[in-house]
Parts: sequence; C-alpha cells; structure tokens
Amino acid sequence: MRCLKGIRGFSFVLLLICNVLSAMLAQLSPSPSPSPANLTHFIHRRTFRNSTLAVSASPPTANSSLSQLFFQIIGGKDSTLDVTRKNDSKGFTLEANEEEIDWMNLESDIRLWTRALRPVQWYPGHIMKTEKELREQLKLMDVVIEVRDARIPLSTTHPKMDAWLGNRKRILVLNREDMISTEDRNDWARYFAKQGIKVIFTNGKLGMGAMKLGRLAKSLAGDVNGKRREKGLLPRPVRAGIIGYPNVGKSSLINRLLKRKICAAAPRPGVTREMKWVKLGDGLDLLDSPGMLPMRIDDQAAAIKLAICDDIGEKAYDFIDVAGILVQMLARIPEVGSRALYSRYKIQLDGGCGKKFVKTLGLDLFGGDSHQAAFRILSDFRKGKFGYISLERPPL
Repeated sequence: MRCLKGIRGFSFVLLLICNVLSAMLAQLSPSPSPSPANLTHFIHRRTFRNSTLAVSASPPTANSSLSQLFFQIIGGKDSTLDVTRKNDSKGFTLEANEEEIDWMNLESDIRLWTRALRPVQWYPGHIMKTEKELREQLKLMDVVIEVRDARIPLSTTHPKMDAWLGNRKRILVLNREDMISTEDRNDWARYFAKQGIKVIFTNGKLGMGAMKLGRLAKSLAGDVNGKRREKGLLPRPVRAGIIGYPNVGKSSLINRLLKRKICAAAPRPGVTREMKWVKLGDGLDLLDSPGMLPMRIDDQAAAIKLAICDDIGEKAYDFIDVAGILVQMLARIPEVGSRALYSRYKIQLDGGCGKKFVKTLGLDLFGGDSHQAAFRILSDFRKGKFGYISLERPPL
C-alpha cells in the first residue's frame, strides 16, 4: 500500500510539473505547447521576443517524460535565441542565447541606422548614356536576362525594370549562388515561381548554371523564327540582352557561356562601360551592357546592402559607416552572431555599436586606422569568410 501511495504521489507531482510547463510555454507563444518529441524543432523555429530560453535535454524516447526537461527563463526586451546542438554518447544539449532573426524588424532597423549617415549615391556619366542606348536596344531583343546578386535579390533590381521590359520574355538570374545557403536558394526559387518568373541560379566564377541559361533563352524565344518562316523570311539568331546592376556578374556569365574571355570582367563595379553584342554559336546573340543604377537611390537600406556586397562604386559610401552597419547586421543573423565576430576578431560587440567595433579593430590590428579595419570586415564578408549569408529573405 505504501508503495502504491508513493507511486500515486509521484504521478501527481509529475502531472503538476507538466501543467506548469504547459502554462509557461503557452505564455511564451500563442501556438500549442510542444511535446518532448518536437521540442527541438519548436526551439529552432520560434522567435521569443521578451525572453531567452535555455534548455538542456536528453533525446526524447518512448519512456521520456517532461520531468527530464528543465528550463530557465530570462526576461529582457532584447533577449535573443541561438540554439546549438552538441552530440555526445548520452545525447545532446541545447543552448539558447540568440534569437531567430525577424527580418522585417531588421529591415526597419537598417533604415533607422542609415538616417544619420551620408546617403549612398553613385551615378557616373557612362550609366546615363547607357540608359538611353539600352531603351533602343531593348526593341531588338527577343528575351531579356536580368542578373541579380543572390545575396540581395530585392535590392539589385532597377525600379524602372518592369516599365522597360513591358511584355518581353524575361529570365531572372540570381548569380553568386555559392554565397547563400541551400535553404535560402529554395526559398527564393519558391517566391519567384509564385510570381510566374523563371529563375536560374548561377555561379559566374565556376560557370554553374550557364549552359542551362543558354538553353532556356533559346527555348523562350524559339517562336521567333517560326513567325519569320511564316512571313517567308530566313531564320536569324535569338537576341538576348543581359542587364542588371553593376558587379552582379553579367560579363563573367557571358564569358562562361562563350567558354572564353570576350567581355572585360573584374570584381568591382563600373568595368563594363559600353554595350557589346557577342555571338554564342549560330543560334544566340548576347548583349553585354554596363551596370544600370537609378539616378537617385531613395531606399537607403537597399543602398547600404549594395555597398556591403560591392555592387556600387566605392566612391559612393563611407567604408567605416558601411562596415559598422554590416557588423550590426551580422550580429543579428543567427548563422553568424556576435560569437562568430568575436571568434574571428577577438573583439566584443560593446553595446551593439558596429562603428565602435570597427574603430576598436582599427586600434588592435591596424595602428588606429579605422578605414583599413572597415575594409577588412567588408572584404571578409565579400569573400564568404562568415559562411553562406543572405542579407535578404523573400517577403511574406
């Protein structure tokens, strides 16, 4: 009897603990409380706005109970969640410190951070001349290939692009796919597919996706010669124009398609300064064009991202300002976070101020030269030293 009473008492205590934990989880999120089996997924995907959740657990089994889990709730408006998984012979440990990023809030913060900075603007004379020529050349094109930077697909499209293209057939190329994660790639593919836009991911340096692009351009404009034959005209090559922002990889992509260097290409904006038609075999003519930018960039959040990704001329921005904002962005992105910044530079992000971080790095490594420190941080990001990082996500 005493044994039965002990078991009943233990069951009652266990039930009470489960109820308390369920109530705590209900306060943290409007969604249903997770079971032990799906707790890992719950922690990875949810955003906790007012608290940090620290969890340690052994892998759930058929005999697992909620009494095996313990929680520590730490209040605070700026608390963040970062979950890491450590494997050992007994199971794993989840450590929560940094929040899954809220991209809408980050975008708002970038706009707030840029208000006090010098506006990022770049409109060299050759772009103005090219814009007028491009409007004339568009009349000759059967299909238009728009190239964007896969790290910032929304910021690397010209606000007048839709007006210029009208009803012309269009292929969207997201170049530098090697610099974003597979998850981001799939998210962007689904986003553009819903809009009915054909998208191809490419790597201009290695040529991945280039041949697929050539075949798609020919197939989309395949009806051109059919109509010409109906009129009694001889067939002609398909004309495809490659357009986009500076330094997104247009010329490199053409060189990969041709399998030889025909167009001047370099990892900096403004190398291509005039339009040039080149032949890809007998069936396709390609137009290489200089990078196109609006005369005035009103969205300074987008402008800062252009500077970070080296898609706008260096004279357009202050290196220290841009590097400071990049540091603040990276600290908010779970794949990087302040820990990765400290691991690489051995500097704490004091108070979340990126500009102070840059100046401290300048003192530690470059004899007080903050410009060199800023250049180092930007170069590290552009070379992929922080991993597969996208600075934008598809809108909801």
